[in-house]
Amino acid sequence: MYGLRNMLIQEQKHLEDLLNKARSGITEFPDGSLRISTDKGYIRFYHCTENGYGTYIPKKNLQLPRQLAQKAYQEAIIQKATARLKQITGILKDYADDEIDQVYLASHAKRQALIIPVEPTTEQLINLWLNEPYKGKEFPEGAAIILSEKGERVRSKSEKILADYFYRNDIPYQYEKPLFLKGYGTVYPDFTLFSLRLRKEIYWEHEGRMDDPIYARSAVKKIYGYEQNGIFEGERLILTYETDETIINTRDIERKLVHCYWPE
Repeated sequence: MYGLRNMLIQEQKHLEDLLNKARSGITEFPDGSLRISTDKGYIRFYHCTENGYGTYIPKKNLQLPRQLAQKAYQEAIIQKATARLKQITGILKDYADDEIDQVYLASHAKRQALIIPVEPTTEQLINLWLNEPYKGKEFPEGAAIILSEKGERVRSKSEKILADYFYRNDIPYQYEKPLFLKGYGTVYPDFTLFSLRLRKEIYWEHEGRMDDPIYARSAVKKIYGYEQNGIFEGERLILTYETDETIINTRDIERKLVHCYWPE
């Protein structure tokens, strides 16, 4: 499962942070534990230091039960986080996102020719996806001819920046591949990528004239159409924007990809 290793690493860091917070100051708490009982509708606190029911804590001493309760809570966090951290560390020792692919790829080429993989390898999956035929949107007559480094015609200099970035970084994409959105109609996302993490298509819409009120209203309507079809920004929809004063750059592209596309 692509992306799982990265998710485990993130959870490992989260648990390490939790442990540091839970261990902080725990030695300064008083010895013993807190017992809580109810007597005739009244809550009573007891300080237990040895076997038995413990010593009653007067109501005026609110600090002691709070300290004992906090200590017990932090000790439970330490116990749970330590156990889970041990499991994750063990998995990470020998886990790779492409380990299923490697079962097939590690075989000799002659043997591979005899095998039908249980599921396509990542390379096979991407090649199948890239070779799916589709008809993109027509260019209006007289429109400027802007070509990407790949030699593909795009509609704007900003789309060229995006296409060139994908091409240079070996990110397979499809330009203006049609997508039907129920309740809205057919749209042509600027770029369709295949997320290895999700094993699904994700869509990149670059809204390039957001200081034009008519264009902006149309863009918002289209984004709403995506959402009505269960495609949300940050999950399977990547949005970038431009105005006369704000121009897209590679740092913007990289930030978006890190969250939605990169498997690691």
